Amino acid sequence: MILKYSLAILVMLATQTAFAAGKAIDKLGVTGSAEFGLQMTSGNSNTNNLSSGLHINQNLKNWRNHYAFESFYSDSDHVATTETYRGSLQSDYKYNSKEFWYVREEAEKDRFSGYKYKTNMSTGYGNRIWQQEDGSFLETSVGVGYRRNQLETGTEEAIFDRGVITRFALKYMKKLSASSTFRQSLTTQVNLEHLGTVTESISSLQANIVENFAMKLSYRVQYSSKVPLDTEKTDTETSITLLYSF
Repeated sequence: MILKYSLAILVMLATQTAFAAGKAIDKLGVTGSAEFGLQMTSGNSNTNNLSSGLHINQNLKNWRNHYAFESFYSDSDHVATTETYRGSLQSDYKYNSKEFWYVREEAEKDRFSGYKYKTNMSTGYGNRIWQQEDGSFLETSVGVGYRRNQLETGTEEAIFDRGVITRFALKYMKKLSASSTFRQSLTTQVNLEHLGTVTESISSLQANIVENFAMKLSYRVQYSSKVPLDTEKTDTETSITLLYSF
C-alpha cells in the first residue's frame, strides 16, 4: 500500500514537471535546517509530544554530502509511548550534473520496535533525472549493502538480524512557490537471504513564515514484512515543527 500510493504521488508530480523549461544548477556551499516541535496537553489526560531534527547539506565541486539527525518522543500520563532516534550520512561522488555514486550509512534506535538498534550501509549508482534552477529535482538510486540489527533479549532465538541487502530509492523536491516546498522520498530495502522488505515513505510540506523561519508538516510511514514478536509491521509518525533554515 505504501509503495502504491508513494509511487502514484511521484509519478503525478514528475508528469507535471517533466517538460518544464529550466537549466539544471548545482550551487556550491553549505545549507541546512534545524527543526523543533512540541505539543502538550493536561487535564483529563496528560500527553507530551516532542520532535526535533537537524539536516546539513554540503555541496562541493565533486562531492555532495548530507548529514541528518532526527528524534521523536511521546508519552501519555507520564508513560513513554514513543522514543526514536535516527541518524544518517550520505556522500555522493558526482560524475556530472546528473549522475553520481553514493555511499550511505544509517542508524536507528527505537525503544518500542523490538530491536536494540538497527544499522545498515549501502553503496550504488544514482541519477538526478530532472533538476531546475530553483533547486527542484527528481532523483533515483539503486545499490547494495549490509544490514545489522540487534534484537531485544527474549524476542527471538537469534541475537542479530543481518544480511546483504539491495536498496532502491526515489527522492523528489519541488518548490511550489518562493515560500513553500514539497518533498517526497521513498526507499525500499530487500534482504537477499530471506527476501524480507523494509519500505519507508516520507512526505513533507514546508511554508515560510518570516525570513528563515518556516512551519513544516511531515508524515512518515514505514512497513517491515518481517518483525520481532509482539511488534507491528507498520509504523507512522506525524509531526508539525518550527523550522529554521541556514
